[in-house]
Parts: sequence; C-alpha cells; structure tokens
Amino acid sequence: MLELRPNCECCDRDLPPEAADAVICTFECTFCSDCAKGVLGGTCPNCGGNFSARPIRPTAMLAKYPASTKRVLKAEGCAPLPRNAA
Repeated sequence: MLELRPNCECCDRDLPPEAADAVICTFECTFCSDCAKGVLGGTCPNCGGNFSARPIRPTAMLAKYPASTKRVLKAEGCAPLPRNAA
C-alpha cells in the first residue's frame, strides 16, 4: 500500500492525496512535479531512479486506508545524484 506522503521532499510543498502534480520513485520518495523536472532533472536524488505520477487513492478508500501524515524533507538540501553515484 502506498504511503501517499504529504509533501515534496525537496521544497516541502503540500501534496495532499488528491494532488495531480505529485510524483514518486519506486521507493515512494515523493516530490512535486516542478522539483522533479526542474531541480532534479527527472532523477530521484535518493536512489537514482525515475519518477512516475503518484496514483490518486479514491476518496472512499482514504477513510479505510488514510494517507501518511509524516513529512519527509531532505535536510541536506535537494540536488540530483551525480550520474555515476546511483
């Protein structure tokens, strides 16, 4: 089950469960599409993978399976991994 994290790990922008501009990598690192495309160049700074649109959980299912409320933010700042680091 996806956590549906509540914010962009890069800029800390709120990304509610219905956010159409939230993207994730295969490890569920969560970013807004602006940071994913602009700052990160389409590559996850944590694992080196790519991003996909985060699915939107239907409202009826959010009651039974709520989104995460734990915010994740990169304390060291947000920058892409060097090409050979992943």
